[in-house]
Amino acid sequence: MQRLVASCSKLANTRYVRNPSLPNPNLCDVFISHRRIDTKKTISGLLHDHFTRLHLNSFLDSKSLKPGDRLLFEVNAAIRECSVGIAVFSPRYCDSYFCLHELMRLMENKKRIIPIFCNVKPSELCVKNDRTRPASEIRRLQLALEEAKYTVGLTLDTSNGDWSEFLTMASDAVIDNLLDVEQGRLRSINPHVQEHICVGQSIQQSIIKRVLSSFY
Repeated sequence: MQRLVASCSKLANTRYVRNPSLPNPNLCDVFISHRRIDTKKTISGLLHDHFTRLHLNSFLDSKSLKPGDRLLFEVNAAIRECSVGIAVFSPRYCDSYFCLHELMRLMENKKRIIPIFCNVKPSELCVKNDRTRPASEIRRLQLALEEAKYTVGLTLDTSNGDWSEFLTMASDAVIDNLLDVEQGRLRSINPHVQEHICVGQSIQQSIIKRVLSSFY
């Protein structure tokens, strides 16, 4: 708990340095790619709700889209805006072109990816070529999947896994990666930004109180 609160407050402090007028200028912090039929009512929905309680802006199609929204337009916009992507790999993830398309877009946009292998092993994931897509596109999908499979991630067996421990590990991973991305952006603007990271202590304390209140 203390580590999570400290990380959240550090993230808020870093964002304050970048833009003091906006506590969270990102339209989307975390993009969650998942196969609805496998994980909508379990891990993906749980992650989205958990991040919301931590005041992180997460995109999950089943909760972020409304009737009338253009699916690919909204998905691609969220991917462009996000800092971190979560790919929730499940047994039927690779059966969906849309899931693989999201993964490909995340990789090609150079986003930080946290793979979560839910009831599936990395070796069981592959792109199935049904001959309806150009060979060049299939290759792009394969490259994205291979890169994700060889990225350090998290695993969860929903039948006997420790859900509380998993949420803690997922939160730590997301916030650590968000911090890296935010500080990288700051350094690209000002190489001496580390000297200013410690400003805004009152902002930091308010974030600590807000995060703590979300647990009680």
